Amino acid sequence: MNKDILAKKEADVNALAEKMEAASSVVLVEYRGLTVAEVTELRRALREEDVELKVYKNAIARRASEKLGYNDFSEGLVGPNALAFGKDPVAPARVLAKFAKNHENLVLKTGIVDGSMVDTDTIKKLSSLPNKEGMLAKFASCLNAPVIKFAMTIKALAEAKENGTVKAEEVKPAEETAEPAVEAAAE
Repeated sequence: MNKDILAKKEADVNALAEKMEAASSVVLVEYRGLTVAEVTELRRALREEDVELKVYKNAIARRASEKLGYNDFSEGLVGPNALAFGKDPVAPARVLAKFAKNHENLVLKTGIVDGSMVDTDTIKKLSSLPNKEGMLAKFASCLNAPVIKFAMTIKALAEAKENGTVKAEEVKPAEETAEPAVEAAAE
């Protein structure tokens, strides 16, 4: 082969390896049998989630994955394949799995999520998770729930005192109620 061609192929392998390493998630899919309109629809759905779908030659993808140490990844590189690259670890899996439910010609093969190889089952499990912002929102709501309940209880107690439905003597501070329990536990 010509040295220029080899140099270009090596540059392509290095560029793809860098792209795979920089992405939080890479999913390998086979798109055989999809129409141009379906591929366009898929690309549009992926673009909305900031995911890029790109077709590479299998030999280039194989060399790039092996260069990064993902030898099992190259086993799926048979037939017409595309790689989906995402900054969010679950976005490519979520969009591709949803699309594959309605289009049986799109086949999920394997992937790399946060530096670990994943199989088709794991990709399908990841597809049920919300994106990173959604997960952070759920986590924040879990942290806020006890604080909100405590604040609502204090507010209800203050309102009850104002209305006169609860006398100040009936409400004992936490220290007073905790002492008998400690004494009973010591006996």
